[in-house]
Amino acid sequence: MKRLNGAGTRALETIKQFTVAQRTIAIIGVAVLVLGGVALVNYLGQPSYQVLYSNISASEASAVTAQLDKDKVQYQLQDGGQTILVPNAAVNAERLATATLLSSGAGGYSLLDNMGVTASEFQQNVTYKRAIEGELANTIEAINGVSSASVQLAIPQQSVFTDQKEDPTASVFVNVSSPLTTDQVNAIVHLVAAAYPGLTTDNVSVVDQRGDTLSSVGSGTAGSGSDAAADYEQATKNAVQAMLDKVLGPGNAVVTVAADVSSSSGRKTSETYSGANGPAFSESSSKTTGGAGSGTAGSGNGVSGVLGTDTTDTSTGGNSATAGGSGSGSGGASSTSVVKNNAVNKTTTDETIVPGTLNRQTIAVALNASTVTGVSTGSITQMVTNAAGVNLSRGDTVSVTSVPFSTAAAKTAASALAQSQKAAGANQMTDIITTAIKVVGGLVLFILVTGLLRKLFRKPEPTTADAGVLNIVPGGDPALGGYAPTQQLGGFAAPGQLQTGGPGTAPTVALNAPADGAFAQLQADVDALAGSDPNQTAEYLRALMGDRAGV
Repeated sequence: MKRLNGAGTRALETIKQFTVAQRTIAIIGVAVLVLGGVALVNYLGQPSYQVLYSNISASEASAVTAQLDKDKVQYQLQDGGQTILVPNAAVNAERLATATLLSSGAGGYSLLDNMGVTASEFQQNVTYKRAIEGELANTIEAINGVSSASVQLAIPQQSVFTDQKEDPTASVFVNVSSPLTTDQVNAIVHLVAAAYPGLTTDNVSVVDQRGDTLSSVGSGTAGSGSDAAADYEQATKNAVQAMLDKVLGPGNAVVTVAADVSSSSGRKTSETYSGANGPAFSESSSKTTGGAGSGTAGSGNGVSGVLGTDTTDTSTGGNSATAGGSGSGSGGASSTSVVKNNAVNKTTTDETIVPGTLNRQTIAVALNASTVTGVSTGSITQMVTNAAGVNLSRGDTVSVTSVPFSTAAAKTAASALAQSQKAAGANQMTDIITTAIKVVGGLVLFILVTGLLRKLFRKPEPTTADAGVLNIVPGGDPALGGYAPTQQLGGFAAPGQLQTGGPGTAPTVALNAPADGAFAQLQADVDALAGSDPNQTAEYLRALMGDRAGV
C-alpha cells in the first residue's frame, strides 16, 4: 500500500512539473487510448449475425420484425428490407417462432387440408384454383432473380347449352430483384401453361413490378424476336471477325451483321398438287357404229374421277374428250372414245411458326485499304458467304469494300491512355505521400506517447541525500564536517589533501591533484556531472552543506 501511495505521489509531482503543451499531449494521448479501448471492447463484444430470411415481401418482413421486437432479439435489415439477420444463437428459435408468418405456409395445396366434407362445389372449385395458384407462385419464386410472385388463373365455366369452348388464361405478376432473361420468362410461361389442362403458352401473360410486359397473351414472349436477332447477329459477327482477323490480321477488317428475325408465332397449313407420272388410275372406252346414209359422230366429254380426270383420244393422242368421224353413202360410220382417270398428288403441310425464325440477313465487311493488299474482294466475299451460311435465294446479301481506315480514333485513344497513365501516376504518388504522412504521424504519435508514459512512470531523483549516500568516515576532513562522499562520487583521497579551513567552513581554494590518477578521474567525473546537469549538482551541494550545518 505504501508503494502505491508513493507511486501516486510521484506521478502527481511529475504531472505538476509538465508544461501546458505536455499536459495537452498527455490528455489527448489518454483520450485516444480510452476511446480505442472502448471501440475494441465494443467490437469484440458484438455478436455475429446470420441470415434468418431473404427475398421476402415487405408485409412478411414487417410481421417478422414485429415478432423479433416482441422477443427482444436484435436484428439487421439488408437488401432494402428483403433480408433479415439475427444473432447466431437466436436463428433456430426465431425461425420456429416466425414460420407461420410467411405466405409460403398459407398457400398451395395446404388450403385443401382444412376443407370440410360439407363444402359446396363452388367452394371446392375456388379452393382448388387457389391451391394451384399458390403452388405455382411458390415454384416461380424459386427462380433466380424473382423475389415474389402471384399467379391468377382465369378458368371459364363450362356449359352444356353451348358448343363453343373458351380456353383458360393465366396472368403472372413477378417482383424481380434483377432483370429476367428471355429464357427465364419462357420458363415461367411454360411452367404455368403445363400446370392446368387446356392452358397454352399463348394464353399466359407475365408482368413485372415496373409494369413491363414480359409475355403477352396471343403474341408470346415480348422482345423474343429482338433478342434472337441480337444473339444471331453477335454470333455471326464473332465467327466472321475471327476468321478475317486470322487471315488479314487484327484491326484490318470490320464486320457488321443485320438480321431480320421473325417475332410472330402461330400455325400454318398449306396444300400443293402435282400430276402423276405413273399409269392411269382407271380407263374406259366406247365405240359407236352408224347405219345407211350419212351420219355424224357426236362429241362427248370425259367423266371426272374421284381424284382427277384426264381423257385422251387414242387415235390422235390429244386431250380432247371424244374423237369421232363422219361419212356418206350406202355404207355406215363408226367412232371410238377412250376415258382415262389419272391419280393426282396432293401434299398437305402443317407448320408451326415460332419466334426467332431468320427471314434474311445482310453482312457488310470493310477492309483497310492502307494495310490489306494483294487480296481480292471476291475471295473475301466467298469466305464470308461460307462462314455466315448466306442463302442467296432467301435474299441474303454480302458486301465487301476496301477503304482507308480513319486514325482519329486511334490518336484519341492514345491521348486518353497517356492522360490516364499520367493521372494514375499522380494518384499513385498521392497515395504514397499520404501513406508516408500517416506512417510518420503514427511514429511521431507513438514516440510522444512512449516518452509521456516513460516520464509518467519514471522514478524521480531524490531531492535530499539518503542516509546511505554520505557516510561519516573516521578521520574525515574537518572542512566537510567529518563527511566524505563514498558512493555517489566514488570517495575522496586520504584526509589532509584538502587545504586547511576553519571549522564549519568549506574549502575555498582548488584542490591539489594527487600524484595518482584516481583523484584526477574523480575530478573529471565531478566536472562532467556539473556540466551535464547543473541542477542535480547544486542539489548535491545543498545536501552536503545542509548536513555540515547540522553538525
